[in-house]
Amino acid sequence: MLRVGLTGGIGAGKSAVARRLAERGAVIIDADVLSREVVEPGTDGLAEIVALFGPGVLTSDGRLDRPALGAKVFGDEAARRNLERIIHPRVRARTVELTSAAAPSAIVVNDVPLLVEAGLAPSYHLVIVVQTDRDVRLERLTRLRGMTVAEAAARIDAQTDDESRRAAADVVLVNDSDLDRLHRLVDELWRDRLVEFERNLRLRRSAPKGPDLPIVPSDPQWPRVAARLSARIRHGLGAGVDVRHVGPTAVPGLPAEDVIDLMLGVRTLDEADAFAGRLGEIGYPSRPGEWADNAHGVPGGTWPKRMHGCADPGYRVNVHVRVTGSPGWRFALLMRDHLRAVPSPAGSPFSDQVRAADEWALCTGWQPSDKE
Repeated sequence: MLRVGLTGGIGAGKSAVARRLAERGAVIIDADVLSREVVEPGTDGLAEIVALFGPGVLTSDGRLDRPALGAKVFGDEAARRNLERIIHPRVRARTVELTSAAAPSAIVVNDVPLLVEAGLAPSYHLVIVVQTDRDVRLERLTRLRGMTVAEAAARIDAQTDDESRRAAADVVLVNDSDLDRLHRLVDELWRDRLVEFERNLRLRRSAPKGPDLPIVPSDPQWPRVAARLSARIRHGLGAGVDVRHVGPTAVPGLPAEDVIDLMLGVRTLDEADAFAGRLGEIGYPSRPGEWADNAHGVPGGTWPKRMHGCADPGYRVNVHVRVTGSPGWRFALLMRDHLRAVPSPAGSPFSDQVRAADEWALCTGWQPSDKE
């Protein structure tokens, strides 16, 4: 099923987005609700909290006194982390239960306030961030939650910054206007991206390529997109897998089609085939057919590889799966590194670029790096 992470700073309007997605048909799993559920009276979670922080964090009827607990952990990093070690594993376990109970065709939205802080973004097929101007958030928190301006500012500052959230976001919903506009944004996202993404994921197919894309100026977001997509592959296949951003969009300042090319290095093509099913599950289904690179310098020769696309209609992605150390793997890194170091004149023939890259490698002693 499609797993979506939803987050945003306090007062940004994340809950309003969750409610609208629920109206459209999403299954909402609210981490805040679960964090309350796992510390209800009689749970071992509540018992551990009392053992750690004392009976002063209980109300007269034996429930967790959240303001009292908050006073103990706010501003105390060690206390906060001890509390998280009690609550977070239980919330994760309950999330797995609820996700497993959803229909195979469900769009499951995990509403997680601290998604970015907890490093959870790569575990979702797509991350939505609700973003709102700081002054608007302050006004909402003082008007709707009864906080003082100082209290609201402290709560905002205790969370990660907007820049970090944007770096983790596949979709940013700006909520600086009224609720009707926010609903329109959510409805468009549901209709134009989430529904198709779920269908593609379930059918293990890539989003249609559509018409040829024009060459556009270099976009500083391309490396961020590649980093997010690569992180998902590493999360899905294991932290040790070798994923690189290659191709034109990996070269800063180079005009290119808006297509992200990633390269996954494997020991053998049999290993590539073994990875294929899992790649499909995390949103990168295999493209049918036989795939190979033209063997440069070997007329008529080819370098075999596997090719995967992306089920998310919001991206154009090619995942080239090549044997690490093979000529095709080396060539992709050489062309990228050469263009990063020595930009080619606009419109220069590809054969000239290849020749220049080979000469540059000889002159500089270039060898593929084990880093991005």
